[in-house]
Order: sequence, then structure tokens, then C-alpha cells
Amino acid sequence: MQPYFHSMSTGHSGHLRSLSYGGVLVSLGIIFGDIGTSPLYVLKAIIASTSSINNDFVLGALSCIIWTLTLQTTIKYVIITLQADNRGEGGIFSLFALLRRKKKWLYVFAIIGGSTLLADGVITPSITVTSAIEGLSILHPNIPTVGISMAIIFFLFFIQQFGTSFIGKAFGPIMFVWFTMLGVLGLSSLIHAPIILKAFNPYYAINLITSHPSALFLLGAVFLCTTGAEALYTDLGHCGIQNIRASWAYVKIMLILNYLGQGAWIINHGTEALSGSNPFYSIMPIWFVSIGVIIATLAAVIASQALITGSFTLISEAISLNFWPKLKMKYPSQAKGQMYIPVVNRFLFFACIGVILLFQTSSNMEAAYGLSITITMLMTTLLMLYYLSMRRVKTIYIIVFGLIFLTVESSFFIANIIKFFHGGWFTVVIATILGLIMTIMFKGRVVRNRFITYSKIAEYLPILNDLSQDQTIPKYAENLVYTTHADNKTDVESKLIHSILNRQPKRADHYWFLHVDRIDTPYTLDYKITKLADKVTRVDFYLGFKVQPRIYEYFKQVLQHLNNTNQWDAISTHPSLRKHNINSDFRFVQIDRRITRHIDLPFWDRICLTGYFAIRKLGLSDVNAYELDLSLVTIEQIPLSIPSNAIIPQINKR
Repeated sequence: MQPYFHSMSTGHSGHLRSLSYGGVLVSLGIIFGDIGTSPLYVLKAIIASTSSINNDFVLGALSCIIWTLTLQTTIKYVIITLQADNRGEGGIFSLFALLRRKKKWLYVFAIIGGSTLLADGVITPSITVTSAIEGLSILHPNIPTVGISMAIIFFLFFIQQFGTSFIGKAFGPIMFVWFTMLGVLGLSSLIHAPIILKAFNPYYAINLITSHPSALFLLGAVFLCTTGAEALYTDLGHCGIQNIRASWAYVKIMLILNYLGQGAWIINHGTEALSGSNPFYSIMPIWFVSIGVIIATLAAVIASQALITGSFTLISEAISLNFWPKLKMKYPSQAKGQMYIPVVNRFLFFACIGVILLFQTSSNMEAAYGLSITITMLMTTLLMLYYLSMRRVKTIYIIVFGLIFLTVESSFFIANIIKFFHGGWFTVVIATILGLIMTIMFKGRVVRNRFITYSKIAEYLPILNDLSQDQTIPKYAENLVYTTHADNKTDVESKLIHSILNRQPKRADHYWFLHVDRIDTPYTLDYKITKLADKVTRVDFYLGFKVQPRIYEYFKQVLQHLNNTNQWDAISTHPSLRKHNINSDFRFVQIDRRITRHIDLPFWDRICLTGYFAIRKLGLSDVNAYELDLSLVTIEQIPLSIPSNAIIPQINKR
């Protein structure tokens, strides 16, 4: 065997990952949308959790917000978790990809965390857009906020198919205006009640949690201030750790100033706050409200856009990690890394519309918001413990990290579980459905692979060479191509050999076996050529979990390389065609495995395998996923060989 190893470029550049003004501006535009729009509803939700307001309550609530942002967002995510990057990429699936070689069973945490992150994201566009539009009710009490919110959501999801690069360039400057507005409004309000600065003292947070009768409801509302922290990690690859950290310093200052300003207004207008007024809009001068609503709506749209893009990325990674069936992906613009998944876009659109129709107001949505994301954060913490251990961090530091953040996040989870019957069930149901799909796809594939039998390719190489030269058998194609699941280059599926030799013997001038290996780095695109015999070649593609499997396109590049280096002749072997330098033809044969109706397997294996094949039908076949030319593909349906426990009764001779 003679291997040749080469690399392809994926076109992924990290020019925005080093600290720069442009990188910081982009970070403001795509990283902090969720956490940056939380002032729209956090203090309103906290007030709704109590029946009376005094200075200690307000100081305690603000202290909880400040220290939650410090502990959960700054220390856990910005300082510690962002360092767990996979070649510059972040997110719970990227973290799992770093660990799965040594701890494959950690897929459980990755699936739970990924599904809850996707599920809680359904609420984000709905609550941010609705909260922003509700500000108009200050000027126009009878304005149809539900209808306007649904119209904005429709527009947002409608434009995804055309690409959003044309508005993406404005995201950074708009969010800079948004955060600056938050800081200026907060500062102009807090000077009327300087006592609010005492909220930096953690004593007030501890005192409120330990003494307030509705402390759990209060914590559930406080948690809303940090729901976007997971996005910092998920979007690491877009901007880089240095830009995120630099921009977070500015964002955190502006957020805290705004929360303090809202708190100052609550101290001076407690009765109005209890009556339902939103402190966010109440600190605005009346002449500025309409401008504030416009800026808030733009910020909400940007936050929603970041979530939609993040959902596309998460599903793409889930497909590469075998958690999800293959789906059709489009690339509507030249913006780097931007993709559009129609099925996911439709799901999110109808889910968001359902949320708005079901809950009607942002206050009702707050009850459903946050429960699922606490589970995501817990799963990230558990995976981080294994990551820190893998990096040989001192045990004492790992224990301290685990004790602090598992305690904090477990407290938030307990506080949010109370929301279950008040709307939290919605995201839990969605997360459960998504988690079941991921689990069945992953486990079903494992069960399926147990029943794929392999043979040693060396035993069949002489037969393939002889078959290639047997003129008594009609030529099936000049080049016959199969995709193989065999990780070992010395192996090949028994069914594949059966297809060549026994299912109408397929004579060809050259046999090609293509293998796709998904690896843990995000943007790797390499290939290795192994000459198995004179007439047989194997090509292994090594694709990162963020690289799209355009195997047909990659294979053509490999053939071009082989032809240019005189390792393979691209011209047809037919004399009449070769005379005119016509290229040789290709035929792809794809083995489609199916299961029989009756399967003799343990209950859970049977459920996973049956579910795997059922769910896979809803996605793309390998032919479409690999972007093969359908006119060149033959699909052979072969049953999966599963041993049967059935015993044929002995026939009595007479």
C-alpha cells in the first residue's frame, strides 16, 4: 500500500480572533445580544416576585444581579470556560468533541446540554422582541403588541433564506449604541438615589436570599440576567477570546449602570413599579421613549438573529457528531461560515409564533424562560470538570470550581423548576423531544454498526484485478466508486464486496473506496490516498466537525491532483473516446441498509435501531448529503444482517 497525504483549505480564517477594534465591534454585534437585552425584563420579573418593596429588597436584588454577572458570566465563562477552546471554537458540542475520544459516555451531558440550549432559545426571540415592543404601550396603551411582535418575527425568519450579511455589518455599531444608551440612561437615573451603589456589597444579596419569603421565585428572576452567558462560549469561534473579553468589560459596565439606574427609579417610585410599570422604560425621559423603543427593537432583532445563527451552527455540529439526521443546508451569502438550514428555520419560526400566541406578554414568557438554560449550564460545568482533569489542572482547583458553580447553578435550577407549571414545561417538552432524537440517532447508529460485518480487503484485491480485466463480463463503469464505513484501511464491508462480485458482477477499470472520518478539530479538511492494488484505490477524507461533507466536490479535487501528478489517467479507456481526449466515466454505488420488520434484539436496542432508521428517513440520504450527482448514482437496498433467534422446527420424515 502506498499512502499519499494532502490537505485542503476550508477557507476559514481567524483574522478577527486577535484583539482589534473591528473584532471588539463584531463581538458587540453577535455575542452579547441575549445577555445585552436582559435589562428589558429582568427587574420587571424580580418585582413581580414580591408584594412589597423597600430599600433592602432593591439593594439585595441588584446585588444578586451584580454578583451573578460576576460569578456566572465573568469568572465561569469569560475567564475560565473560554479557555476550553477546540482550535478556537467553543460551545458545548465543541467541548464534547475535545473529550469524546477518552470519555465517549460524556455524550449524555452533551446531548442534554445541546437540546436544552436549543429549546430555551425558542423563547429568546419571542421575549426580547415582545419586551421591546411593549415599550410603545407607554405612549399608546392600546397598541397591538402581539401582532407587531409576530410581524417582526415573521420578517426576521423570512430574510434568513436570502442571507443576513447585508444587515450584519450594522450589528456592531447598533449594539454599541444600545449598550451606550443603557449606560447613559442608568447613570442619569442612579444619581437621584446614590444609595443604590451599596448593591455592590454582597451582604445585601445574601441577606435577601436568606430572609425573603419568596427567595426561590426571586432567584428564578435574577437568573434571567445571565441566560446569554452560554452564547459567549458558543460564539467563541466567531470573534476570539481576546475580543470577547475586551468587549465584555464594556458591556458589563453598561449593564450594571442600567440595572443600578432602574433600581434607583424603583426606590423612588416603588408604588408605580408594583403596579406593573417596566423600570427599563420608566427611566427614560418621555420624549425619548419612542427612540428607545426603536433602538430596543433593533437590539432585540440582533439578539434573535444571533440565536438563529447559533441554532444553525448547533444543529450542523450535531449532524457531524452523529446526534442528528443529515439536513439540507444552504449558503445564501458569501459571509464566512454563514449557513441556512430551512427545516430548522421553519421549526424556530413556528415555535416562536406559538410562544407569542400562547403567552401573549413578556411577563408571561418570563415564567417559561431560564429553566432549560440552567440545565445547559450544569452540563457545561460537568464537562468542564473532565476537561480540567484532562488538562491536569490541580485537583484542589477542580474541586473548588465544581463546588462553586455546581452549587450556584443547582440553586438557580431549583429556583427555576418552580416555573415548570407556569410555562417552564414548554421548553422542557421541546428539550425532551430534541434530546430523544439526539439519543436515538447516536445510540441507534452504535447498534447498527454492531451488525455491519467486515472482511479483509487483501483477500479480494486479486479478484478485483482479475474482474477488471475479464472481457466476458460487460463493463459496468470505467470508474466504480463506493463509500465505506470501515475505519481500518485493511477492512471493507462484506456487503460491499457482495455488491461488486455477486449482485451482477461489476467490472470496472478502477475501483474507488471513499471513507469519511469526522475528527474532533473544527475546520480540518485533509485526505489520504492509499493505493491498495493496481486497480483499487482508497481515499480517506478527514473532516472537522464544522466542515460540510461535500464529498463529490472533494473527490473531484483528489482526482485532479492524481491526474496532475501522473498517478492516475483521467482519459477514457475506450479507444474511440480516448482518441479525442474524453474523460473517463464514473459510477457511484450507494449501499442503503434496511432493517427487517422483526428484530431479535433487547428492547432498548430494538427501540434505538428502529427509531434511528425512522428518523434518518426524515433527513437527507448520504447521496444528497455528500452532494453526489444523482444521475451517476445507483442505490442498492440491502437488509442489515441481524442474527435471529428463530429456530426452524425439524421436519419429520415419513
